[in-house]
Amino acid sequence: MDTSLATIIIGLFSLALLGGFVVLLVQLIRALTKYLRSKTVREEKSEVRKSLGETLREHRTRCKMTQEFVAEAIGVSRQAVSKWESGDSDPSTSNLLALAKLFGVSAEELLKTVG
Repeated sequence: MDTSLATIIIGLFSLALLGGFVVLLVQLIRALTKYLRSKTVREEKSEVRKSLGETLREHRTRCKMTQEFVAEAIGVSRQAVSKWESGDSDPSTSNLLALAKLFGVSAEELLKTVG
């Protein structure tokens, strides 16, 4: 192979690698920008989780139930109920429906935000 042809091939390969790196860098910057702009959305979601937890706690205490009783009634751990009420996690759809039935309200009522 001619050395000038090898040099051209190596140059084109290097250029392709550089182009790929630039595309990757641009995508990374776009993703980071999108994430930073979504701060208010993330805060709103956090607020909804807190509201769901507060709603669950209010219904449980209104019904004079303990976390342990609720957990046993729907087949989860007491820690799961605690996490739902503190907003650390959300109940699955089936657990949300079970909670609504246990509290004698609709699932829609549980999902209404407080604030």
